[in-house]
Amino acid sequence: MNKPSTKVEIHGEEFLRLLMQKQLGLSISCAAAFLVVLLGLPLANYYLPEMMAMRIFGFTLTWFILGIAFFPFVWIISYFFIKRSIALEDAEVAEVSQQQTRSQTGETK
Repeated sequence: MNKPSTKVEIHGEEFLRLLMQKQLGLSISCAAAFLVVLLGLPLANYYLPEMMAMRIFGFTLTWFILGIAFFPFVWIISYFFIKRSIALEDAEVAEVSQQQTRSQTGETK
């Protein structure tokens, strides 16, 4: 008897569903990091006004964070997201390729 095929094709529906699920988790974590900083600045201004009024290189800490440190932080989040997203896709492709190789050689997991 022939057993039903359970192979997952690269760029098939199952492959894309699994990949999108993992990328959703990555997106949520990157968005959470962004929101913590974005919402943390006004909260820091409200709860720590003395600290946020400190001068750094001629700027108050608030303006230093907002005008100078914020954009590199966003670039770091973007860089992390892109690298991790590519790594997730490569890992999924490798896993599917291994499954296909095993199914072609008759091995079981």
